[in-house]
Amino acid sequence: MTEHFPDQRPLLIRQLRAWEESFDEEIGLLKLPFHSPGYHTTLTAEAYPLVHPTYPSSLYAVALLDSGLEQYEQRAFAVIGRLLTLQDRDREKDTYGIWPWFYEEPLARMSPPDWNWADFIGKQLVLAALRHGRRLPDELRQQVREGVICACEAIVKRDVGPHYTNIAIMGAFVTLIAGELYDRRDFADYGLRRLEKLHRYTERLGTFQEFNSPPYSVIAIVELSKIQAATGHSRAKELAADLLDGVWRMVAEHFHPASKQWSGPHSRSYGTVLTDKAKSFLQLATGNELVFFPDDDLPYDVDWYASGFRCPEKYAPLFVRQEERSLKTRYFRNEETGFEKWADTYMTPGFSIGVFREEIMWNQTRGLIAFFDNGGEATYLRLRCLHDGYDYCSAVLSADADNGHYLLGVHFLANGGDTHPGLDRIDGFIEASDLRLRMEIGGALDRVAAESNGRALTAAIGPIPIKLQTLFASFHERLEDVEGDADRKGWRWEIAREEEALCADLVLYSGVRKTIDFRALRKAAFLFSFSVGEASPWPQIAVEEQGERVTAIVLPDERNALPRRLSVVLRPKELTQ
Repeated sequence: MTEHFPDQRPLLIRQLRAWEESFDEEIGLLKLPFHSPGYHTTLTAEAYPLVHPTYPSSLYAVALLDSGLEQYEQRAFAVIGRLLTLQDRDREKDTYGIWPWFYEEPLARMSPPDWNWADFIGKQLVLAALRHGRRLPDELRQQVREGVICACEAIVKRDVGPHYTNIAIMGAFVTLIAGELYDRRDFADYGLRRLEKLHRYTERLGTFQEFNSPPYSVIAIVELSKIQAATGHSRAKELAADLLDGVWRMVAEHFHPASKQWSGPHSRSYGTVLTDKAKSFLQLATGNELVFFPDDDLPYDVDWYASGFRCPEKYAPLFVRQEERSLKTRYFRNEETGFEKWADTYMTPGFSIGVFREEIMWNQTRGLIAFFDNGGEATYLRLRCLHDGYDYCSAVLSADADNGHYLLGVHFLANGGDTHPGLDRIDGFIEASDLRLRMEIGGALDRVAAESNGRALTAAIGPIPIKLQTLFASFHERLEDVEGDADRKGWRWEIAREEEALCADLVLYSGVRKTIDFRALRKAAFLFSFSVGEASPWPQIAVEEQGERVTAIVLPDERNALPRRLSVVLRPKELTQ
């Protein structure tokens, strides 16, 4: 296929026109429908259906200048000026150098403030100064300089480590380019050291710790591309190029051509299937090697403009080549203890499935996610644990993978997060009216069938069969029979249609709101066998309960020379950190 890279300026101007009616001239910011991931902010959509968000407004300001259209210039200056008034300039406060998410919610009201906003909005001010500094009025140019310096100081003080991939890159961009732009050697040196540290960390690990994340991989590519394009430092260009090669390899290897989806598992994601913007990004980056939209109808993120992102030619064929792939990736290692985390991805022309061997089941993690080519449309399958309808962070997924055959386990933490790993840690108990495990099938639901006989769930997505069988189940708070195993009458997979998904639920508790005390549970664990595709039949599986653990053992046969096993703790664990 001949590469074709559309001119992005018409896409930029089209997005500016789409925002035209959302600009609030009185406030000087965009006014948009309220949206949040459910933390950091105390605002709600009911109380604030429309808000003035700071980061989208910063994107808008730079895009107005990037358009080159004179009629947008004064509006851009007004937006930048308003944003600068919202930055905390008090050196005595922890929030020095950062911005609130919304004009309606000062930093003091946030729960808690988001220190990433020094990076997110700081980079937009750097771009405004770098690309359009001469166009800015003298006073505003000086105010932008002061705002960028405050943001840099906040970034340096916080000093995010290389494990926080996208913020590590973004902060390196802000400090490196601001240092070069404003002749601040201290910032430039810090930015280069931060990039070096990320490069060493990633090289040692073999991948990004924010592993295989659709939204954050795109951010990493865009920000590294900006560094490569903007910096005058040859070493920084070299580091950015090498990191870009690594992230593009990860993206290309995990793309499933038949379903046109980004194979799992995903360490961070805000959705399950690819968004239209993610599809558009891949189409632009591959020069139409992948085609989702006509050129004149490409969804567009103005932050991409002039960044120069492009998929290396050597990886482009992976986006369209239908084949069997099996990937095993270490994505975390504690250098002190040697503890490691691993991800497994198995791909055939008809489906792909990815699992983490041990990971929490929070809202942004896709620990078990499969995608299917369902007659030319994409269907997904995902395992979740829901606390009152929201993904529960203190449930932990364990998995043993063997190309279509899986042992799965779920156990619990006594002091992990509820909706977020760190922002709302529980102290042994939760209040709940509902707690359940869910195997969710969504996307294209034509040609999808599922049935349950209690212990076992069988399904088919097009011609591809799926089977999930409960091997062990025990949860102290469930019903009056406080301990159970998979053969007890109460443990049944219940199938129901909910919104746009077909759901098979294993209900742990449902009823009047009550306290579930995880420290009081002697047994709270589940084991399952799971298979996708025309895999050979499961051999015999034994379940052993011994001491504090329960173990599923796949006994040796002609296919398995050695026994495979998966073990989980019975009692909820206490995190030591």
